[in-house]
Amino acid sequence: MNVLLLGSGGRESALAWKMAQSPMVESLFIAPGNPGMKAYGNCVSVDWKDRHALAHFCTAENIHMVVIGPEDPLVEGLADYFAESPELSHIHVIGPKKEAAQLEGSKDFSKEFMRRHGIPTAGHRTFTSDQLEEAKHYLTTIDGPYVLKADGLAAGKGVLILDNLADALHEMDAMLGQAKFGAASSRVVVEEFLDGIEFSVFVLTDGKDFMLMPEAKDYKRIGEGDRGLNTGGMGAVSPVPFVDSEVKKEVLSNIIAPTIRGLAHEKMDYVGFIFFGLIHTAKGVKVIEYNCRMGDPETEVVIPRVDEDLIPLFIDAATKKLLTRPMAQSEMAACTVMQVSGGYPEAYEKGKPISGLDMDIEGVLVFQAGTKERDGQIVSHGGRVLCATGMAPEASTALAKAYERLDQIEFEGVYRRNDIGVDLGLR
Repeated sequence: MNVLLLGSGGRESALAWKMAQSPMVESLFIAPGNPGMKAYGNCVSVDWKDRHALAHFCTAENIHMVVIGPEDPLVEGLADYFAESPELSHIHVIGPKKEAAQLEGSKDFSKEFMRRHGIPTAGHRTFTSDQLEEAKHYLTTIDGPYVLKADGLAAGKGVLILDNLADALHEMDAMLGQAKFGAASSRVVVEEFLDGIEFSVFVLTDGKDFMLMPEAKDYKRIGEGDRGLNTGGMGAVSPVPFVDSEVKKEVLSNIIAPTIRGLAHEKMDYVGFIFFGLIHTAKGVKVIEYNCRMGDPETEVVIPRVDEDLIPLFIDAATKKLLTRPMAQSEMAACTVMQVSGGYPEAYEKGKPISGLDMDIEGVLVFQAGTKERDGQIVSHGGRVLCATGMAPEASTALAKAYERLDQIEFEGVYRRNDIGVDLGLR
């Protein structure tokens, strides 16, 4: 079959690497992809926002399946477009429709969904731009730390955790009053602060049944010791040592199962991945957020540990024939570390030549993300440029391999965190 994967980051690189191994795939197209993904398929310059061009491409290349990597196309209804187009409706689309994608597209929507279905999460209040003074007054009535979340998509940067009231009031004014995150912060959710350790679980679902995937723990802050600004993610590990059988049982019964039942009860058409961002607190595991797709860089450790062909599972999901069971997974551990542009997640320069990509270490995968080819040279083209994923029976060895491989890859201004896994005793 012919498959089209939408996206260009590390997440899509890992998905492309995995799907390219399937004997069921005749041709894999990636739009737009990146230079590293040329090893897995054909990178094509098709913009998902140009729906006429996308439809023409799918028809001309006889596409049988479309896998949507990032959140924006899902929140903006791309899956609905395929379902509602007579010439495209036969194509299997892996990604939920617009209504269900609000689980990620609107923090308020997801919180209300969890409230309706008794799914444990932090208490919250939502304020709109015409409620700025009310929102600021509310902050004065609660204790810190103060958690402010832009309601809409903000590229992973719309969540602020502030220790003092003055900063919280200032940021509330910036978000609601000055549109700091654009339309994404036209509504702001103020959440109860949850103290604990974070991790993530993932499922593939057809809206009624689900397959549990390997769990992961990622590292969001730019600075070592989890300090500084939030990023899209600086590294990840899988499996997670503290996620034992009891924790998994709690997550399955209290969070995953009621989420899937809630989707079915509310008749939301959901085919694809659900990312559960969780926190293990003294009062049990609670949901921090949903994503309507795989996370990044968690995908770069989760997908290499999946020990079965994804394509038949995607077909079963799209045809509502999925069986509830764990996905087969490798006993190997996987650890990934990101190399990013200097200055990220704020202003950074692009176009820096990258050396060392042609080297190799056994047991390490390099997934490119923010890269571009210029005059035959691969250069940096984004904040998160690439990552190395090490795999080994022991997580500490996997992590050491990832760092060893990154030592070989250089570009001007390169930065990485050197403490990934330290909190888990892996370094």
